[in-house]
Amino acid sequence: MAIRPRVVIVFTGGTIASTLDTEWGGVVPSLTGGKILARIPGIDNHADIIVHEYGTFPGPHITPHRMFEIASIVQSYVDRSDVHGVIVTHGTDTLEETAFFLDCSVRTSKPVIVIGAMRNSSEPDWDGPRNLRDAVLVAAHPSAVDRGVLVCLGGLLTAASETTKADTEDLSTFRSEDFGPLGRITNGHLLFHRRPLHTDTFPVQHVNVRVPLLKLFAGMDDTLIQACMTSGVHGLVIEAFGVGNVTPPVFHALAAAVRQNVPVVLVSRCPVGRIEHTYAYEGAGRHLYEAGVIFADYLNGQKARIKLICALGAGLNHADIRRRFEWVESQEHGLHA
Repeated sequence: MAIRPRVVIVFTGGTIASTLDTEWGGVVPSLTGGKILARIPGIDNHADIIVHEYGTFPGPHITPHRMFEIASIVQSYVDRSDVHGVIVTHGTDTLEETAFFLDCSVRTSKPVIVIGAMRNSSEPDWDGPRNLRDAVLVAAHPSAVDRGVLVCLGGLLTAASETTKADTEDLSTFRSEDFGPLGRITNGHLLFHRRPLHTDTFPVQHVNVRVPLLKLFAGMDDTLIQACMTSGVHGLVIEAFGVGNVTPPVFHALAAAVRQNVPVVLVSRCPVGRIEHTYAYEGAGRHLYEAGVIFADYLNGQKARIKLICALGAGLNHADIRRRFEWVESQEHGLHA
């Protein structure tokens, strides 16, 4: 007799746990994990389920400190020999950040899947049950091993390291704009197309949250960067123009920040593509790179911030952080990221 897989579901809240509350005058998270599962017949068809009630937080209430707590919970379960995989339910507003935090900090080859819902349980087209059923199927499936943390909504599986919330309403809102989905679930069948392009894990010991994310705009001066530096930041992430260019005042402020041993990570504000050190005018990518600014390859701003928080929390120095971010550069030169 085959032993049924055992899957843990960590419930944190979000729209999947939300109902219309007339007293509040809107939709709020209110359902526990047990109440959600009671409304999904057949949820345990593929696995025995263990419920962990973390909370009923909306997505915007999830902080890096809570992500660290959730990661510790997930790590404790994947370390158990009797657990096959772990699912985390989450609000979609910050789902990609928590999923990527888990991808950067949880050490396991077992399936870890993060899900949410775009419709609340008071709506007739509540998508929570489908997403949860799909996630249980994936968490119990042998082909889901060693693929990093996955995000599962609307029948699509995307890598936590690649995915982003792309639509404010669409049920399949999480997409990898650069590389496409890893796989999909259709009529109860799981099909993987590929593995994540790149994953990286850090031994995170604590969380440094003073890592602001700033977005470049035409004519931007150094005011915001100077304010960040005065406040005593641990690191800085900048969404630059195009392939990695900034205004001259911002360039000088960022170079000064690097000289003060503050790691500065550069991403593009464009939704697709990686940054390069191609241009050489004042404020261009080449001079930023030579000044010690770290290039984040394909990561978007919110992911780069999470990765920098994890790198700092693991005690990495500037050179090590740069190597871990610039993995495409390392591959091209035959180095180890």
